[in-house]
Amino acid sequence: MYTVEIKNLVKTFDKAKAIDNLSLNIEKGKITGLIGADGSGKTTLIRLIIGLLVGDEGEITTLGLNPVTQKEELNYKIGYMPQKFGLYEDLTVIENLRLYADLKNEPYDFDKLLEFTVLSSFQNRLAGALSGGMKQKLGLACTLIGTPDFLLLDEPSVGVDPISRRDLMKMVRDLISPQTTVLWSTAYLDEAHSFDTTIVLDKGKVIYEGKPHDLAPTAQEFENKIIDLMGGYKKEKSLIAENYIPIKTNLSCTVEADNLEKKYGDFYAVRNNSFCINRGEIFGLLGPNGAGKSTSFKMMCGLTKPGGGTARIMGIDILKDPAKARSNLGYMAQKFSLYGSLTVRQNLEFFASAYGINFLNRTKRVDEIIDVFGFGAVQNRLSEDLPLGFKQRLSMACALIHNPPILFLDEPTSGVDVVTRRDFWNHITSLAKKGVTILVTTHFMDEAEYCDRISLFYKGETIAIGTPDELKQKANANNMEETFITLIKESEL
Repeated sequence: MYTVEIKNLVKTFDKAKAIDNLSLNIEKGKITGLIGADGSGKTTLIRLIIGLLVGDEGEITTLGLNPVTQKEELNYKIGYMPQKFGLYEDLTVIENLRLYADLKNEPYDFDKLLEFTVLSSFQNRLAGALSGGMKQKLGLACTLIGTPDFLLLDEPSVGVDPISRRDLMKMVRDLISPQTTVLWSTAYLDEAHSFDTTIVLDKGKVIYEGKPHDLAPTAQEFENKIIDLMGGYKKEKSLIAENYIPIKTNLSCTVEADNLEKKYGDFYAVRNNSFCINRGEIFGLLGPNGAGKSTSFKMMCGLTKPGGGTARIMGIDILKDPAKARSNLGYMAQKFSLYGSLTVRQNLEFFASAYGINFLNRTKRVDEIIDVFGFGAVQNRLSEDLPLGFKQRLSMACALIHNPPILFLDEPTSGVDVVTRRDFWNHITSLAKKGVTILVTTHFMDEAEYCDRISLFYKGETIAIGTPDELKQKANANNMEETFITLIKESEL
């Protein structure tokens, strides 16, 4: 029995096939994972299945209905959570739930949803004031209102920490009925073994369909198999690092946090945060959503004034001379923060100017960056129209355009595919070898292994610091995900 039946489906955008003669069936009552690189066709396929897009060729049947001609009837049977879920950030948690219940003509019966999402105590908090994990849980709760027959989740766990990711999966399994079908797209391959079956897309075609354990027994082996199916990954010299001109300094400690503190009302976002990062070191800042990582970043960049303490960048106090301190670092924000209405080249030109590169050298430097990052074919495209992987690369390019000795990367690989992630870390580790000091946050626990040292952050404070091996030994764990979860739980005892 199938919830979705697809035969010879084709969808083309600007002469490029997003879905290429695709045929597959999605089994009823199962949780199916949809995996693929940026531009592989995941989001397009989901939108075709529910009638938000119309295919050029082929046939689709969803819950026995034609998603185009019977779309209104189908809408009452499905729950759809897009990548950018439409929560109303100026409404409270309970107001969002009531709104979506009204849209679905459902009663205000939210007790079970609030209990599972652990949002009962936050009903009157604005959605915009929630952490990333809480927002995703609220979005999922809104999607689950009315107990849909078919739940479609387009990367619901992107940017969410491992504990919250497990909570989201548990929430889905516990709250849906045994007959409900779930289609869950993801960039986190460690989630693959949580699914009953897995579909891997590449260039609009299915390259694997079956049980994840049949492909590989562990998450890391599964990732390697997926990369092989996508054509493999060949590690090459990082042109970004090769073209980097290191700044000479006698400082051993190039980034310092000195008792940083930030308080909102009675709530400490960051408390007594101190660390020293050595030149050429990759220092990881790990922690659950809402732990205070991004707040620490913003204080150290001079974007948010500390309530107490200070930070020093290349020995320069961020409070005493913020402009000079900031000139020594490149900052890649958690969310895409470039100008969507500007082209790739225009964004690079703007940031080159903002970072003080004079007019005579600016064009040369922009041309170099376009060549190094492979932007030649897309340099005149609006940045808002780029695939996520290209957006992340552009963000990094803008952060590096002035050859800073220090790089702050706030979840640089969030939402990008596994091949792009490996490419990013090739550049990051290569830059560190050239002497760039790197402070990075990530929710991919396998990426934590690349760090020289890690500070585990929870409820605004450092609860553990050390090398990946030292932290694993402390937690008596085999990998960083187990380490993360164990040390967080132990801190609450």
